[in-house]
Amino acid sequence: MATADQDEFAPILPGAGGSDYERYLRTDELLALQKGPDEWVHRDELLFQTVHQSSELWLKLAANEVEQAARHLREKEIAPALRLLRRASLCLQLITAQLDMLEQMSPWEYQTIRKVLGHGSGFDSPGFREVRRVSPELGEAFHALRREAGLSIVDLYVRGREFEDLYQLAEALTEWDERVTIWRFRHYKVVSRIIGDEVVGTQGTPVELLGSLIKRNLYPELWRARNEITARSNEE
Repeated sequence: MATADQDEFAPILPGAGGSDYERYLRTDELLALQKGPDEWVHRDELLFQTVHQSSELWLKLAANEVEQAARHLREKEIAPALRLLRRASLCLQLITAQLDMLEQMSPWEYQTIRKVLGHGSGFDSPGFREVRRVSPELGEAFHALRREAGLSIVDLYVRGREFEDLYQLAEALTEWDERVTIWRFRHYKVVSRIIGDEVVGTQGTPVELLGSLIKRNLYPELWRARNEITARSNEE
């Protein structure tokens, strides 16, 4: 028979699970998304799926925050946009750090897992597709505000203390861009460490192509401005 305390804290939310924690987070469904021991070709499949599935969740959150930040900027609301962009960049830091877990796999034993991935590739990541979709919108919203203030990017940096909010916004976009690049670089190094850097990936793409993509920036104009600032300083 249930005690009074047990009745008081009995689940009140609908759904499966013995507690409201489990029901709200849908832990039964969440924890059933990974292969079970009877399905593993190697026990490290749990590690591999955990890293990639959790990365997709963080990318989903990051893209959502960037998209909302762009909406704020279109309404000329810089402060809440900055708050959300800090969150988004932290999401990228987290998924970059957890790539360390993949390097705990043996290069030889991973080959067993690789054989059951089909044509699965990081190029097909829904989360990263969303990152690529929302990032240009953020850039456009930033540049609209900058142009409205009558500033080039270089002028914004030179006169940054006069336009503190716009300066901080430019730095937030640069941080977001940099975090995406660092994540891609770590992914490339993990792949190189596990399967090599002169081999072909699961979709027939050479691993070395991943390395070449590292040089692609979301906002190249913000990076070029650094060169122009240095050149301008050298001329003075």
